[in-house]
Amino acid sequence: MDGDAVTPVLDAHLVADRGDFRLDLPLHVEAGETVALLGPNGAGKTTALRALAGLQGLSEGHVALEGRDLDRPAQRHWTAPERRGIGVVFQDYLLFPHLSALDNVAFGPRRRGVGRTAARERAARWLARVGLEELAGRKPRQLSGGQAQRVALARALAVEPTLLLLDEPLAALDARTRLDTRAELHHHLSRHAGASVLVTHDPVDALVLADRLVVIEDGAIVQEGDAETVTARPRSDYVARLVGLNLYRGRSEGRNVRLDGGTVLTVADPLDGDAFAAFKPSAVALHAGRPDGSPRNVWEATVTGVHRHGDNLRVQLDGPLRAAADVTPAAAAQLGLRSGQRVWAAVKATEIRTYPD
Repeated sequence: MDGDAVTPVLDAHLVADRGDFRLDLPLHVEAGETVALLGPNGAGKTTALRALAGLQGLSEGHVALEGRDLDRPAQRHWTAPERRGIGVVFQDYLLFPHLSALDNVAFGPRRRGVGRTAARERAARWLARVGLEELAGRKPRQLSGGQAQRVALARALAVEPTLLLLDEPLAALDARTRLDTRAELHHHLSRHAGASVLVTHDPVDALVLADRLVVIEDGAIVQEGDAETVTARPRSDYVARLVGLNLYRGRSEGRNVRLDGGTVLTVADPLDGDAFAAFKPSAVALHAGRPDGSPRNVWEATVTGVHRHGDNLRVQLDGPLRAAADVTPAAAAQLGLRSGQRVWAAVKATEIRTYPD
């Protein structure tokens, strides 16, 4: 092994079975790093978080923090949640309703053997760090959603966790509060010396808060990397939809990509071998009749749906290529776009990005 290699704070291989579903997820997180587990509902994100926290048993694999085994079924070794050195921020925060904000934050240190006075002093410092020192005496019902989220974060960090787990920490907030709280959470995560794992289905939360994305579907990793890599080269339909791209898989020979369905796309950059081809919905031009001119990729399509998307309209197309197209309201009115209508779609070769499968 390379003597300069960094040993991850979290070294895990999570294998967990729930009925017909199996999670099989290798996961490594370094000190100071935030990794987002991103995926659709039912992908296994929450199962992974519960396995790390000790709330879901592993069938196989292991969980180790700083070289200390927490869970290794093959050796019948398992560590209780309260002895793992892990802090958790749950989706619904789970603050104790009968305790003040100060005592909610002090609860963790007290449970780990810290004296009452010292625990409350530590809790006060953490409330000050998240900007809530003046609300220390309030009960959870007297806090806004954003304030409750910050109390939950302070409670998780007050135990000085080696690993911080966050389960959809912004999901319960309204849009305005979410925006402000996301920025605050990013600030606190950047200062956390340990490892952090964020579970979310929101791509904005993942892109803003995480240093690295791990995309999982059906219990397995389909793609991982930094935000720039994942968004530039999606490798699944789920990721392509998240970043707003039409994505196809096929076989490339030079500047021709033969897709799995038989359609051939002409592209600008030559490539040989199995490949992905992707283009933005804004690259798709729609016409009432077959267009003349420069586009090399033209096909007849059926409109299956039209809905607002920002300042434009997103048009769903079926046909030789299933695709999304973005058009202005003026262009949609001129074409009279409606479900079931036949149109011609065109994409220039220069608008299509190809990369190896």
